[in-house]
Amino acid sequence: MPAARESLLDAAFAALEGRPWPRVKMAEVAAAAGVSRQTLYNEFGSKEGLARALVRREADAYLSGVERALSGASGAAGPRERLAAAAVWTVRSATENPLVRAVLTGCWNERLPTSVTSVRTAPPGPLPAPGELLGEARDRAVRLLAGDWPPGAVELPLACEAVARLALSYVVAPAPVADVARMVRTVLA
Repeated sequence: MPAARESLLDAAFAALEGRPWPRVKMAEVAAAAGVSRQTLYNEFGSKEGLARALVRREADAYLSGVERALSGASGAAGPRERLAAAAVWTVRSATENPLVRAVLTGCWNERLPTSVTSVRTAPPGPLPAPGELLGEARDRAVRLLAGDWPPGAVELPLACEAVARLALSYVVAPAPVADVARMVRTVLA
């Protein structure tokens, strides 16, 4: 039931934009998705299961955006520009999506599904900790840029790690998004 699952996750995300997670009702999520409450419980098991799936989906969407930026889909040509595009994506994504911000920083507030942190390692698969999500972004950058990285430049894994951490610093201490790209290019020059 993939279509119903996505509709339920979309409805849960929309509900979260309007009110804190503790006030989000499962019946309202089901109704907004056009399915029964039983369908919602069959799909996710509980409100915690719904929260876990929602956070996992948003983390996966963040990583897909990192891959798009690194593949040059944003129009960036060289590997340094693609790394800068991935850093900009990280900052924008965390600025626009509170779940991505929480997963990247480990800072959960009362509006977000706090139960997610207490069931971090429960099935169906653990949610990523901040370092793990950042590490996954770094690993994807290394894999996607390996063939294009200039010889004699700083070691690629080190450059990718530095850019990921630099982007995270812009998430934690906000500054204009354009600054992150300029900073990445300066650091990698």
